[in-house]
Amino acid sequence: MKILGINASPKGSKSETLKLVKAVLNGAKSKGFKVELVDLCKLNIEYCNACGVCYKKGKCLKKDDFQFLYKKLLAADGLVMGSPNYFRSVTAQMKTVIDRMADAVHCQLLTGKYSVNVATSGGPGQYLQVTDYLNEIMLNFGSFVTGSIGVSIRSGPRALESAGKKAFQLGCALAEDIRAGKNYRKQRRRHEENKKYFQDLVMMYKDEWIYEYKYWDKKNWQ
Repeated sequence: MKILGINASPKGSKSETLKLVKAVLNGAKSKGFKVELVDLCKLNIEYCNACGVCYKKGKCLKKDDFQFLYKKLLAADGLVMGSPNYFRSVTAQMKTVIDRMADAVHCQLLTGKYSVNVATSGGPGQYLQVTDYLNEIMLNFGSFVTGSIGVSIRSGPRALESAGKKAFQLGCALAEDIRAGKNYRKQRRRHEENKKYFQDLVMMYKDEWIYEYKYWDKKNWQ
């Protein structure tokens, strides 16, 4: 079983977001899981231009690092998504990846996975704008959300240290959720609602979204 951590901070080794992502991964590693860290800012990932080819063929035509990352995302049992708060949302690097995953949300390709979302911010509590956003995104993709952790940089060293400890414990919880196949009932209901919505959407555009229609048809729309 494997957990993939994704850091979307451009600050490199100085990033407090990176430290939180690593802390979650270390928690999961302590439970015997394989972990891997990807730095988005070292990858070349272009913007989505809404061409719709992924709906038709199940793959993107752009020749960049997205396919490399996408394969890792789909192969992982758990995901740790980390971003600082930039103007009340995730960084451009994180948003670019999310936008390139349109076929993943239509086909609910993260179903059965579990995730933890982490964020940092300058002002107090502003990290919640990012963790709340990422929690919603991961639910929409079909993933269960084990939890999230954030911290304000201005809160000082003690707050950062405390957040790191909580992140480690959240990594342990993520590993335990995956191993047990934990069922979050409220989240499951959201998943069922989302699946029905996207199935109806794909059915509506079945003549254009050929790959996605075939995907659901092979699953007997289950």
